[in-house]
Amino acid sequence: MTDPFLSPFPLRRTGLAAAALAFLLTLAACGGGSAAGPGGPGGMPPPPSVGVVTVEPADVELLTELPGRLEAWRTAQVRARIPGIVQKRLYTEGSLVKAGQPLFEIDPAPFRAAVESAQANVARAEAGVAQAESVVQRNRPLAAAQVVSDAEWVVNQNALKLAQADLAAARAALTTARINLGHASVQAPIAGFIGRAQVNEGALVGQGDATLLATIQQTRTMYVNFTQSASEAMRLRRAFEAGQFKRVGGAGAEVKLVLDDGSVYPRPGKLLFSDLSVDAGTGQVTLRAEVPNPDGLLLPGLYVKVRLAQARADGGILVPQQAVTRGGSGGTDVLMVVGEGNMPAPRPVKIGGANGQNWVVLDGLKAGEQVIVDGFQKMRPNTPVTPVPWTPGGARPAAGAPAASAAAAPASAASAR
Repeated sequence: MTDPFLSPFPLRRTGLAAAALAFLLTLAACGGGSAAGPGGPGGMPPPPSVGVVTVEPADVELLTELPGRLEAWRTAQVRARIPGIVQKRLYTEGSLVKAGQPLFEIDPAPFRAAVESAQANVARAEAGVAQAESVVQRNRPLAAAQVVSDAEWVVNQNALKLAQADLAAARAALTTARINLGHASVQAPIAGFIGRAQVNEGALVGQGDATLLATIQQTRTMYVNFTQSASEAMRLRRAFEAGQFKRVGGAGAEVKLVLDDGSVYPRPGKLLFSDLSVDAGTGQVTLRAEVPNPDGLLLPGLYVKVRLAQARADGGILVPQQAVTRGGSGGTDVLMVVGEGNMPAPRPVKIGGANGQNWVVLDGLKAGEQVIVDGFQKMRPNTPVTPVPWTPGGARPAAGAPAASAAAAPASAASAR
């Protein structure tokens, strides 16, 4: 009888069993990898990574950015004070001029002639006074001796007074003529940078009005005029009265300028005053600050943003603005925090104002909580997340990135003052 262990059929069965066993082992290995791998049980994708900041309370200033325009510290308009023809321009456009420096020359010939005519009138008036005085001196003893009638003596005295008055008028006319002759040379009223000429040689100026010839501006120090809404000013006042904020500065408070390219002007300015009235058309309050400009970087008329610290919140928390969903007028401001089990949860908060690129949170957050700043688009309902540190301007966290330390990236460290 054939040994069953030696028959060809059982050998084939043993080979099939070995092949099946190898297949099951391979399948088990694949399944085990799926269960223990990064995908999680059942082959689910890993929890999405989100950028977070860990918040800490601090004393922070509420920075307000307001639109403003620069204005020269002192401006003088150079105008023609007499009528005439411009003969010469005596300065270089855009240069620095001194007070009293000649800028334009108006044809002086008519004014020289007027001076000479006035001088002749003065000489005639002086001769008239001399003649009247001689008559009075001659008739004085005669009037005392009653040789000259009283009426004639009064006429003699009045004639002297009239001659003296004519002399005074002639001298005043001479002074006026000399002043007009001096105005033929147009001089700089103040020192500063002078702009382009408004007239050319040969132009008729001062005919009926004081023609503008040029403008001089002093720009070593600049004014910046800016406005704030009256409602915002009232909101701050109510917050001060309620004890939510403390005042920062006042008259003389520091301001910084943000230029058109986003850079911050390196020299801080000083708040001079806040207007006491509200513009009825715009509902704005006007403010003015003084800014040093020794390098001439700032130009009159330049649009800037004025960064002004008006209040300070004790124990405020700074949160990047992109993390907060504003509720609008009367709405609730909301942000997302990483809760228990790394589950994201919405959290209503109270916003007190801005500090640079951050919002100042007055209520709704506690120290050590993690606020989600980036990665919202990767979050799924009822799914935990993997928090990773977020830095301003940094790359977004990649999916599956390692978990962040709870102390990483405190929100208040970057911008608290």
